[in-house]
Amino acid sequence: MTSLKRYTCDDLFKFANVNLDVLTETYNLSFYLQYMAKWPDYYTLAESPNGRQMGYIMGKAEGEGENWHGHVTAVTVASEYRRLGLAGKLMHILEEMSEKVYNGYFVDLFVRYSNQVAINMYKGFGYSIYRQVIEYYSGEEDAYDMRKALPRDVDKKSIIPLPKPVYPNELD
Repeated sequence: MTSLKRYTCDDLFKFANVNLDVLTETYNLSFYLQYMAKWPDYYTLAESPNGRQMGYIMGKAEGEGENWHGHVTAVTVASEYRRLGLAGKLMHILEEMSEKVYNGYFVDLFVRYSNQVAINMYKGFGYSIYRQVIEYYSGEEDAYDMRKALPRDVDKKSIIPLPKPVYPNELD
């Protein structure tokens, strides 16, 4: 049985099996600690009965006015635990937090343009492509900014696709 819990500092020393995937971004330690300090309720760990990390999600609340939203910074599941619905459960937790605690208009995330498996997974969760971001990943690969409107966005304005790609310096 999977346990879901708030991520702690100690958990950072046990996440190698989750972050070994080539499509998972690994950040420096201070980045993870900053998220834990500022948005602890947006940081959830899935753990197996033997204490092995199965996956995690980290995010934040950001924006102003009708651009106030939840952002998925990272969601990843260790390869041996994929296809069990774990990513969907983690995304649902972040979406609920964004809606019920932070009262956001939408949830967004960035995904590599080449990661068709993830793009299809997010589409299955109700996300749509809002815009393409040129050279988002280290100036080498484009990203899609995908969004899912929350109930506060009654008219679904937050997910109307932009007509042309943008560059990272143009992100709001």
